[in-house]
Amino acid sequence: MLMGNAAALASQPSDWGTGLQPAASPVMEDVHWFGSFTFWIVIPIVLFVALLLAIVLLRFNARANPEPSKTSHNTLLEVAWTVVPILILMVLAVPSFKLLYKQMEVPAADLTVKVTGYQWYWGYEYPDADGLSFDSLMLNDEERATKGTNEPRLLAVDNEMVVPVGKVVRLQITSADVIHSYAMPAMGVKMDAVPGRLNESWFKAEREGIYYGQCSELCGKDHAFMPLAVRVVSQQQYEDWLAAAADDVFEANKALRAAIAAPSNLKLAAQ
Repeated sequence: MLMGNAAALASQPSDWGTGLQPAASPVMEDVHWFGSFTFWIVIPIVLFVALLLAIVLLRFNARANPEPSKTSHNTLLEVAWTVVPILILMVLAVPSFKLLYKQMEVPAADLTVKVTGYQWYWGYEYPDADGLSFDSLMLNDEERATKGTNEPRLLAVDNEMVVPVGKVVRLQITSADVIHSYAMPAMGVKMDAVPGRLNESWFKAEREGIYYGQCSELCGKDHAFMPLAVRVVSQQQYEDWLAAAADDVFEANKALRAAIAAPSNLKLAAQ
């Protein structure tokens, strides 16, 4: 079981990590591209400004230039430092708005999951599956040991959201008490859960495994203990889980973990 879960870990925060999590959806791939695109625009701007500062320090200090210039303005420079930033912002704006539209425009969905934030856990409903619903709470250290898993501390939960790989999942996100925020970095999803309001987002996972996120809106004393976990499985495994979960979600999750672990165990036995 342990080895199977280890192989299934797909994306999670890493110690001393400074970059984005690996992309697991088309939206997140575009976020990665836009981040790199912006980086290579920012770098020459920073170098240019640093060069100008160095010139000012060396050439126009009191020792090198004891008699300061009496220049009041320079029309060409004023036009340049107005027009050039506008052009740079336009270059950034076009792909930025395109990405924002892709994030917000939900395509035709293969399934819908309603996500409700509570103080301090998440609830999931599958309206297309006869109203299947369950809660997802963080596991403490003792519960993680009982579950027999090597899933990360403060991110492992008792019941993950389960979805099939390669399918468009529409998320309907709300809250039952205060404002929460559903943030799943690997999928490029971050949407506020607001009481009395139903917000929508979406993702399409491209690889099987477990993906982790967290509540990203300060929501009370246990805000830091509100992890999100999405388990992406094959279509057949999803259908088997869905059928079993209609009767018992706990047993359905247990059977799903066993099914995922079985190929890894067989591979180890053959070596």
